[in-house]
Amino acid sequence: MAQQQLPDSPPLTPAGSGDPGPPAAGTGGPPATTATGANALTGSAGATLARYLHDQATAFLRALSLRGEHETEADEQLRASARRIGGVLHIYAPLTDPAWAEPLRAELGWLATTLAREPQYANRLLRLLEALRRLSAAADPEAPDGTGAGGGAGAGGGAGAGQGADAPSGEEAPSAPAAPAAPGNGAPLALGAARAGALLDRQLTLARTRAHSATLQAMGSSRFHALADSIAVLASEVPLTAAAAGPAATVLPPLAAQADRRLAEAAGALPLLRAAHPYNAEAVQAALGTELTADLQDSPWHQVRVLLRLSRYAAEVCRGAGPDDEATARRLSGAAELLARHREAAESAAAVAAAARTPRIAPATAYALGVLHADQRHEVEAARFAFSRLWQPDDRPGDQEDDRGDRGDRGDGGPRRSPVPGARKE
Repeated sequence: MAQQQLPDSPPLTPAGSGDPGPPAAGTGGPPATTATGANALTGSAGATLARYLHDQATAFLRALSLRGEHETEADEQLRASARRIGGVLHIYAPLTDPAWAEPLRAELGWLATTLAREPQYANRLLRLLEALRRLSAAADPEAPDGTGAGGGAGAGGGAGAGQGADAPSGEEAPSAPAAPAAPGNGAPLALGAARAGALLDRQLTLARTRAHSATLQAMGSSRFHALADSIAVLASEVPLTAAAAGPAATVLPPLAAQADRRLAEAAGALPLLRAAHPYNAEAVQAALGTELTADLQDSPWHQVRVLLRLSRYAAEVCRGAGPDDEATARRLSGAAELLARHREAAESAAAVAAAARTPRIAPATAYALGVLHADQRHEVEAARFAFSRLWQPDDRPGDQEDDRGDRGDRGDGGPRRSPVPGARKE
């Protein structure tokens, strides 16, 4: 089996959530799987592409062989390698046999999606409980350590979760009488924060448990074993087409440029000028409407996040020797981080909205969930604002201090630079 391919592999290095992006300056240089400098575009296109795929397949097999010892880190590396292999096969599709690449891409997408669900639910729960704790502390500033009457929200599954242990998952559990809230405007939030935290804890923990069971089932299935065998073959052989015999410097850059153009077109369709307002009340108000409205608002941004990830993968394979490559990689990494924050906040807001639709919840609980939902939608707008500033900075000195620079009222005719490949110029 594929698990026996690399028995002497070193332990995995724990990493953060999501795909590891291009390294920042001063952090030890590029990862070992990334070709850089003048050597990136030497030889044939097929040799360069095969070298990258071999490295990613080896990382996949190494993580698989160490999954029993470091499950969380191994699953993260499996997910990252699966996304990179699938993304590169998509970007450089003319260079590989489609009858082999398309089914492999579909299976890699299935695995990456399956492995991503459990950590997403866990991170979402931590994010929402921390937001509840922060909002409760702001509503009751006199409470010690910022916990006060709403301190139970930070514990999530503390007293509130224990009270709901015997309750149906679709209903809010009865709880003991809450401690008297401190007087002030934050009393309704303090009263409902603990029970809102318990409700979110119960729902998201159940979703995480189901995702964990689905992961275990997937990892033991014949479908996964067939995928692992295909990756083991990929580590030594890549089915290439005749087009892959051309020089890497001639064949690879145009395919990577296509990924950049798709990213630029999708980002150009975003309402970046409207997102450049620090307080976009119009967008927040629309998000408080129907679920469809929020979905229509968020989906284009999620699509840009996916295209940005593909553009980064293309750059990892086809990294030129120009002086601006590292700066561009850092900007792409920063943009990817902002869009990841955007997605986390948007999906967290959707989880809060789903919890608020629980039947027969108390008014104080519904109020706390409403405040939490608005807080997460403001986080969405903050991420959009930061992305718009990164994607379309202005060359004028002092723009960071001039609020008028965010409103699109450019009467000086000054030039704009494109900080990332294909960024739209205004």
